[in-house]
Amino acid sequence: MNTVQKVAVITGASRGIGAALVTAYRNLGYAVVATARSLDESDDSGVLTVRGDVAERGVGARVVDAAMARFGRIDTLVNNAGIFISKPFTDYTDEDFDAVVGVNLRGFFEISRSAVTAMLDTDGGGHVVNVSTSLVDYASSQLISALASLTKGGLNAVTKELAIEYATRGIRVNTVALGVIRTSMHPAASYETLSATHPLGRMGEIDDVVQAILYLENAPFVTGEILHVDGGQSAGR
Repeated sequence: MNTVQKVAVITGASRGIGAALVTAYRNLGYAVVATARSLDESDDSGVLTVRGDVAERGVGARVVDAAMARFGRIDTLVNNAGIFISKPFTDYTDEDFDAVVGVNLRGFFEISRSAVTAMLDTDGGGHVVNVSTSLVDYASSQLISALASLTKGGLNAVTKELAIEYATRGIRVNTVALGVIRTSMHPAASYETLSATHPLGRMGEIDDVVQAILYLENAPFVTGEILHVDGGQSAGR
């Protein structure tokens, strides 16, 4: 009987989707390393919180080192942290670019590089899940998003590359591409308008995202998948 406890690392874990994923993975029996810029210590001995901005050089490696020191292994990494800034393309500033690229790309790169290194030393391989957006495939005049498309499009592409690169070494890589999800990012006054952007006629809920990620977690024959969780946006209108 295998009694080894699996370990998940979740970025952007202080609220919304990230916080819900911490609970979901604990319910699966995983220990969890939760990281975000602002995060309180947990009373749960199975949850290690590590404060840090994944956009900063060295933070991703520090999170992975903390996970290994506390739990001795990493089985899953969920790259949930992300920044979305909606502006006309010519209105973006250098600061906007640095912020979005820092979290969405550098944050992914550094923590994933360290986590995959740890997974290669773990019996049973591992799983990386990225959080992207359907706007990469389905541009919308209602949600202008050049920097999101630029950076999240990169995540979609690298998902497939890494899935192939590590397929024979037991590491799966997948992505969930989201529509508009009902979180604190969106004011309540915008819900009706945002709901209309989805063919299903509603915004996504946090649990819709959590259940999609748990599906990928429990689907050992699925890798390199861009799973759209977008109320039909990517299928067309």
